[in-house]
Amino acid sequence: MNRPATGQSQAGKKPPNSMEMVRASLPKRYAREKRFQWYGRVAIGMALLFLSLLFISIVGNGYTAFQQTYVKLDVYFDPDRIDPSGDRAPDALSAGDYGGVVKQTLRNMFPEVRGRRDKRTLYGLVSTGADFKLREMVLADPSLIGETATLWVPADDDVDMLMKGHIDRSLPEEDRRLKDKQLAWIDRLVDEGRVEKRFNTTFFTAGDSREPELAGIWGAAVGSMFTLAVTLLLSFPLGVATAVYLEEFAPKNRWTDLIEVNINNLAAVPSIVFGLLGLAVFINFFGLPRSAPVVGGLVLTLMTLPTIIIASRAALKSVPPSIREAALGVGASKMQAIFHHILPLAMPGMLTGTIIGMAQALGETAPLLMIGMVAFIVDIPGGVTEPATVLPVQIYLWADSPERAFVERTSAAIMVLLAFLITMNALAVILRKRFERRW
Repeated sequence: MNRPATGQSQAGKKPPNSMEMVRASLPKRYAREKRFQWYGRVAIGMALLFLSLLFISIVGNGYTAFQQTYVKLDVYFDPDRIDPSGDRAPDALSAGDYGGVVKQTLRNMFPEVRGRRDKRTLYGLVSTGADFKLREMVLADPSLIGETATLWVPADDDVDMLMKGHIDRSLPEEDRRLKDKQLAWIDRLVDEGRVEKRFNTTFFTAGDSREPELAGIWGAAVGSMFTLAVTLLLSFPLGVATAVYLEEFAPKNRWTDLIEVNINNLAAVPSIVFGLLGLAVFINFFGLPRSAPVVGGLVLTLMTLPTIIIASRAALKSVPPSIREAALGVGASKMQAIFHHILPLAMPGMLTGTIIGMAQALGETAPLLMIGMVAFIVDIPGGVTEPATVLPVQIYLWADSPERAFVERTSAAIMVLLAFLITMNALAVILRKRFERRW
């Protein structure tokens, strides 16, 4: 008796249509979409947080390197120490005892210091760069000999760290690099107005040095410029020519497919492999000089070529086929169509890829370590065949130094390198925005 009623009730139900099913699922779909958006925002926020912490750490450790502590000395250019023969010959003046002049000046300022050990401790307040400064002054103006002049000389790195607040005076004497006597002498110099902090021009104009207060990045910057110049002169024409041939002239067969696969694979090869290749080929086989920008440029050329080739081919593909067809239609040859019409339109993308490749090369360290650019180079290189180092390697060397003063110079050099990288990437964006055409 009940079965017909049940069947009727089941038959009376209408199955939900597709619109009702969609409406029913909308709240869940919207909720999932909002959750996904929040996941993205959280990921971006965490990335920005970590990036901010990195920049804060670098800037916090490195901004003090752009200042250097100087000490004012009243120097008597003693003829007996500088030019005993009195003939004012440049060789004799260059070999003068300028360190003894500085030490005599410090003894005159602190006559109460008597013991040999205390005197050596007193001499440590002033950098050895004071000797070189006096030599340069006398060689430029020999009339200073026999006169007294007031000049500012760089302080020792420990004194510099104390004035910048990196040495805690409250620590016991055995736990800090400066002794109590030195602190008393420094306080006396400060009270007399003989200590002040100035802009550290040495950091931007000098080469590397064992003394932190005399170390600079100019030698590494010049080495980087020479290395990048060699890389650009070789990689850009080779990369563009390869991209044009593969995209416009090369037949489509298994050999060109193999070449394309290898180019894409080379873009992912670790950079140190290119350093090993440069060591084996350019130095051991061809006999090129070790630690020279020409070898560094050749190695970085091998590393950046895949990036430039891939970017250049993508730029060529982005040119509409109608440009090529129109040029051919009015009677231009294939060569004319490519070099007069397609290549100029693809050049902004090629330049963007080249600049990005150069920025990548500027930040490389591993391949250059393999070819000997880790050497301690004091002199500023004058050409692509002279020994040199580059900014990333200079940072690596300073980071391995135990002195606290090198920590701030390491961070300051990183700031300079980041400024170069940001400038190069910004230039790539500007070029793309300015010359890019939308079809």
